[in-house]
Parts: sequence; structure tokens; C-alpha cells
Amino acid sequence: MTRVAELVAYPLKSCDGVAVDRAAIGPEGALRGDRSYALVEAGVDPETASVGGGGGYVNGKSEPAVHGLRAEYDLARPTDATPTAVTLSRPETDRAPADERTFALPDEGDALADWVGEYLGYDVDLVRDPAGGFPDDRAAHGPTVVSRATLETVASWFDAVADATEMRRRLRPNVVLDDCPAFFEDRLFADHGEGVRVAVGDTELVGVNPCQRCAVPSRDPDTGVAIEGFRETFIRRRRETLPEWTESDRFDHDFRLMVNTVVEERSWGDALAVGDEVSIEGVVAVDENETPVAGSEQTAE
Repeated sequence: MTRVAELVAYPLKSCDGVAVDRAAIGPEGALRGDRSYALVEAGVDPETASVGGGGGYVNGKSEPAVHGLRAEYDLARPTDATPTAVTLSRPETDRAPADERTFALPDEGDALADWVGEYLGYDVDLVRDPAGGFPDDRAAHGPTVVSRATLETVASWFDAVADATEMRRRLRPNVVLDDCPAFFEDRLFADHGEGVRVAVGDTELVGVNPCQRCAVPSRDPDTGVAIEGFRETFIRRRRETLPEWTESDRFDHDFRLMVNTVVEERSWGDALAVGDEVSIEGVVAVDENETPVAGSEQTAE
């Protein structure tokens, strides 16, 4: 039986994650506290900024130096990854000395932004969304899903990637599944206009979209150093190992891996837990906002 092997939240977007045993589903369907804080260029509105790089967010797509930041968190509750404090450390640069500081949140958010700005060499703001957070996929706020076998397989494609744990840090999923084959998560999406309902313990996710990758997985999660030819190798090996069940008009190119999900309002407040059994329930229609359409379920074969 496929099960949940790991749950990881990322309280400060683009910084280190934190593993938890249980994670509550918050408003809008994200893991509670996941990416609840983010760094943006000073004065940028996070609601209109692009997450694709160069659009105002200070993330790995636009700023490789964020890989040099290490983060540890004090969490609001065992099932709530909203940080009440974060301890950040930074390496020495020409602009700033190596340093480590603990910031209480939200009270010391401005001080955190000043400290990170000193390291980066330009002004930034720390922004907060305690409800839905700041996911890359604004239509699909739910937990992102990948299998451990997928992480192991993709790690084996690159000599510079040590193991599945490092590949998980590069891909940054919320839910890692075990006891299933590589690319099992490709079963969790269908064609445009459809989603796949997945039971996870006592709650449900709806898989909607294979995640389009960016430059971040190519970079060492500690140093930011990129693997030369990462994208080309990934695309070639992904094509060579593509399972027959991946066929979907959503899978329109081979630089996709991991699945974005949505969570229906009825499941907000539920919790996912390490060890939860996972089963595919069937296909459901979704509208243009990836919202499941009531009464459209098809039973899994």
C-alpha cells in the first residue's frame, strides 16, 4: 500500500524546509504555515509579482544567493508550520560578514529583511500570508506530491547529486510517498479540465497538474552551484523513463516532475500524517480555476 513517507513544509519561501509528523490543511488548501512568509524586492506587491524569476520575489529562480542562507524554525504548533521565530545564518560575502541571527515573527520581520538585504546587497521586504501562503502555482495551493522512488531515480541521473534526500531538497515537495514505483505521482493528474481524487488517510487531495520545473533543481541546495547541462540531461532521461500512465495533455513537455494539488474546502482543517495510506479514488472534473466540480466523480479502475 502506498503511504506517506515524509511531510515537509517551507515556512520561509525559498529557504530550508522543516519535516513534520503531521500537517494540518489550512485555509485555501495549503499545509498550514507552508510558505507563509516570503522575501520580495522592496516595495513589490507579492500578489502581482511573478514567481517565475525576475518578477520581484527573492527566490532561487532569480537570486542564487538565497541558497547560501540556512534556516531553522520555531513552529506555532506540531501541525502548524507557521514560524514564531526563525534562526538564519549566512556566509561571508564582500558586502556582509558571516552571521547568525534569530528573529521573532512577525514582530522582527523588518529586522530580518534588513539583515537579508545586507547580505544580498539590495533592499528587500518580508511579506506574510498566514492563510494560503505564497505558492508558485496560484491556482493549485495544495500540497505538492512526489514519490521517494522518483527522487532516487532522478538523483541517479546526476553524479553531482548525492542521494534522494538531496534531490528532495532540490525539488522541494511537501509530500513524499513510499511503497510505490518511480513516477507513481504521474498517476495523480489527468487531462485539462480533470483532476485525480486521492485519499490520504482521512482526507483527500485532488491532483491537477504536473509541476513545470525551473533552474532551482539544477543548483546545489547549499551553494547554488549549478550542474552543467542539467535541463538537457533531465529532459532526455525523463523521456527515456516516461511511464505509459503519464500520457496527458497537461504533460506538454518533459521538464515536468512532481504534482500540484488542490484541496476542497470540506477538507480544510484535516491533517495529513506520516504513515497515512494513499489510494487513487477516481477522476473529477475541475473548472478553469482547478476547483473540483461537485458530482463529477468517476470511480478509479
